[in-house]
Amino acid sequence: MSLSAKDKVEARQRRHRRVRKRVVGTKDRLRLSVFRSNSYLYAQIIDDLAGRTIVSASTLESSIRDRVTGNTIDAAKALGTALAERAKAANVTAVVFDRGGYQYHGKLKALAEAARQAGLSF
Repeated sequence: MSLSAKDKVEARQRRHRRVRKRVVGTKDRLRLSVFRSNSYLYAQIIDDLAGRTIVSASTLESSIRDRVTGNTIDAAKALGTALAERAKAANVTAVVFDRGGYQYHGKLKALAEAARQAGLSF
């Protein structure tokens, strides 16, 4: 028996809550949070103690959309690289990866690896 769309969303949200119990962005290691929609990828680096977003990037932005099209692994790599460059400009070097309840596979893995290669340490 397959899950309905509503059940899939609720299951992801349960997994995300379970992950967020352990993954907290501190002043020394901020949290890199990822959200994946059907059309776009969104990533932001968050300081949970201060309650503010330090850096954000999305495949919806024209600077990334001009390089790659669609919601693909290549787009995720471009997003990871752009996010890491912006993080370096904001003096952020170390983050903890919040996969958002998604499986660490495919686009999320490509985003994380591209961010690591561009200079972020997880």
